[in-house]
Amino acid sequence: MSAQDASPADAGSPPSAPPARGGARGRAMLILTLVFLGIAFLYGIYWFSVLRWRESTDDAYVAGHVVQITPQIGGTVKAVFVDDTDAVAAGDTLVELDAADSRVALDQAEAALAQAVREVRVLKVKNDALRAEVAVRQSEVDRLTQDLARRAEIVRRGFVSREDFEHTREALRMAQSALIAAREQLEANRVLTAGTELGNHPGVLQAASKVEEAWLAWSRSRIAAPLAGQVAKRTVQVGQRVAAGTPLMAVVPLRQLWVEANFKEVQLARMRVGQPVTLTADFHGSSVEYRGRVAGLAAGTGSAFALLPAQNATGNWIKVVQRVPVRVELDAAQVAKYPLRIGLSMQATVDIHDNSGEAVGAGTARAAAQSPPEANPSSDALDRACARIAEIIREHSGVSASLGGGK
Repeated sequence: MSAQDASPADAGSPPSAPPARGGARGRAMLILTLVFLGIAFLYGIYWFSVLRWRESTDDAYVAGHVVQITPQIGGTVKAVFVDDTDAVAAGDTLVELDAADSRVALDQAEAALAQAVREVRVLKVKNDALRAEVAVRQSEVDRLTQDLARRAEIVRRGFVSREDFEHTREALRMAQSALIAAREQLEANRVLTAGTELGNHPGVLQAASKVEEAWLAWSRSRIAAPLAGQVAKRTVQVGQRVAAGTPLMAVVPLRQLWVEANFKEVQLARMRVGQPVTLTADFHGSSVEYRGRVAGLAAGTGSAFALLPAQNATGNWIKVVQRVPVRVELDAAQVAKYPLRIGLSMQATVDIHDNSGEAVGAGTARAAAQSPPEANPSSDALDRACARIAEIIREHSGVSASLGGGK
């Protein structure tokens, strides 16, 4: 059928409308808006219940003690037994110095102690001799006194000359003077030995202290590790002449590490000592989490203790948010299982739910966290020196002697 054959009714009908796209787009935008609002709502709930109780920073690093190994006496290095990265235990020998000079000084001190013991023995024996001398002088004075009394009676009768009487009286005066001198000499010798035994006589103690000093110098020719750790920064070489206090190397106790987390000043308002901290290290990855706790806050910001502190009172000033180092103690068991190294990067997150602890920076007193040395070579050397001193005193006195005055 042609267009001319079309009925008038068909010619007057309107054309069909295209499909409506505006409604579908509106529905998509509505759904997307609802999704974003749902995500924002869930994030708000998560922030309100979790995130607002956490303060995080990635400006955190592992810190630890770097124990400098220095000689207490000067000398020539005879041997070096360790190198960088070596693990050492407390008491292990690190460096040995030539001990020939200190050995000679020790022999001289021991000889001086033996001489002092013998001199004190002489003083004690001399007391008996001086007492006997006083007794002799006293008996002579008594005899001359009696003779003078008898001669005085005889002189009155004229049987003895006056000259003989004067000689007797002069002899008595001389005997009395000799008695006084003997008594003074006995008293002076008693002062040197009064209230003392052989082992605690000042002369013996002085000589004994010289032996201790020489013994310590001799024992310090062997430089031992004061605690267990890993050797680092070794600079000493065999044959090198070193002075007392010269840094030879360092020992780092890797079991005594902590983290210094540098938080912004705006993050510290609700931090308290003892709050739990979760940490991760780039060294081990995010799969290993360390547990720790807030131990304290530095006395100032990092810029305040910088080598060249900021001078904000001069020139133009731009405010910069400061950071304060927060010390975080680590779980020792975790550090032993997953070892760390000084200077490694960490991420630290503090849970600030519990506010019952002391406010960070409020002057909280706490004991020093540094552990005491695991070995004390000086104390052992002093004990051996005291044993040697007692042996010398026994050898030269014939009796058992113990040193007084805390020796």
